[in-house]
Amino acid sequence: MAAQMHRRAVLASALAVGTAAATGLRPASAQAALPVVDMELLLLAAQINPVQQGTPIWPGAGESVRLVEQALADRGLLRARYVDGHFGTASIDAYAQWQKSLGHSGLAANGLPGVASLTTLGSGRFTLSRVVRPGSRVSWRGYPFNTRTVDMLLEAERLCGLTFAVDQGSYSPGTDPTSAGTHDGGGTADLDADALTRAQRTSALVALRSVGFAAWLRTPAQHPAWPYHLHVVAGNDTDLARPAQQQIGQYYLGRNGLSGQGPDDGPQVEKLTWEQYLRNRG
Repeated sequence: MAAQMHRRAVLASALAVGTAAATGLRPASAQAALPVVDMELLLLAAQINPVQQGTPIWPGAGESVRLVEQALADRGLLRARYVDGHFGTASIDAYAQWQKSLGHSGLAANGLPGVASLTTLGSGRFTLSRVVRPGSRVSWRGYPFNTRTVDMLLEAERLCGLTFAVDQGSYSPGTDPTSAGTHDGGGTADLDADALTRAQRTSALVALRSVGFAAWLRTPAQHPAWPYHLHVVAGNDTDLARPAQQQIGQYYLGRNGLSGQGPDDGPQVEKLTWEQYLRNRG
């Protein structure tokens, strides 16, 4: 009886493998063995690498980036020499082409890997961990945002004890030409700082940076059309316009996010994404 049961188990296993091969599906054990792309690290690399000198690999992101770059190369969208773990401009452009090939346009084809396009790209090749979503679009204090950005702003308010007055929100193409397109996508805001004291401005910047924003004080000395305001960009927001993506990279590299690429003149805090902040907070 035991031998008969063993033969049945072997036969069932062979049939399962044969069926999977015939249908093109992987057995569950093979699916479980797929490599994993860390979406948080992938996004960080995609924002930081394009503004770096040379082709350094962002710490911890190399394997995730290579998996995505190889998938793009196999589809003829990226030259093999760029499959190097450095998610530079060529990789950003290739990923934007991938998004367009799926029928996406606008911010959905901004070159930053989003969940839907990344899942499709990785089908049968890799799975995702630490998934990042911007959330739905909402109106907050009279301005357009996404829910992830609003959650970050509310937490920053709690940390510094201030209530922010919004001068400019996200998803606002053409609203202010002096913003150089940074507000065309999600994850951005300008917060009024005219009425804040120097200490309050510093406290607000510390709070904003602590929850995952690249945040700087903008002044009339930097541009005559600017009142004092806090310019903030949410790191790893997949809806970021290209200029805002570059500002995240500049922030991580210790720059001020302006065209002159001067040194960061804001308070120094540990650079975290919103998701990292939430994990640390518990």
